[in-house]
Amino acid sequence: MRLFPCFTVFAAGGLLALVAIPTAVPAVARAAQAVPPPLLRQAVADLPVTVEARDGYKRTSFKHWTDADSDGCSARYEVLIAEAIDAPKVGSGCKLTGGAWYSYYDDVVVNEAAQLDVDHLVPLAEAWDSGASAWDAAKREQYANHLDHPEHLVAVTARSNRQKADKDPAEWLPIEQVHCRYIAEWVAVKRHWQLSVDSAEKAKLAEVASTCPNAPLTLAS
Repeated sequence: MRLFPCFTVFAAGGLLALVAIPTAVPAVARAAQAVPPPLLRQAVADLPVTVEARDGYKRTSFKHWTDADSDGCSARYEVLIAEAIDAPKVGSGCKLTGGAWYSYYDDVVVNEAAQLDVDHLVPLAEAWDSGASAWDAAKREQYANHLDHPEHLVAVTARSNRQKADKDPAEWLPIEQVHCRYIAEWVAVKRHWQLSVDSAEKAKLAEVASTCPNAPLTLAS
């Protein structure tokens, strides 16, 4: 519990002294400090709608894959290591040997890292269309290599990632049994990065969300 001081005056030998006495944070203040994540349908409803534009987009506008912690493994390999269902051996230069991964887009288990893509759940081009065109280069680099939330980057089969390309949920969805997971993660990423949606995208998100459990988003901010 975080404590706030209050002050009491004591007289000692004719001198006055101020003594700080810790007091608990009021309940109202504690409630304000812990804002729960929104429920899925409300989060969809809250997404701002704009007309998206791809003018000026280049994939190189988002620098990736970088090695932010200088451990020899780029963000791509950090994702592969973190998402393995059977851990690979990590060799020199972050070469991965063995291991297994589950590609949730198409319900496939992959036993070779080279057969996987690390997908930006909200693709770089889609992010550009939705507001990232106004970001500086540093923020775009942060987006392209973001490892703090597992929703952001996902290891999937190269085939499914090629099918998805830079499409939004109005144009492409993974297999039906994971629609709810996919759109919840899509909404969470868009909300976290304060990205907009177009009208067709929002309509599809709302349609799918209406069939899903109205659960809190896992990526809270």
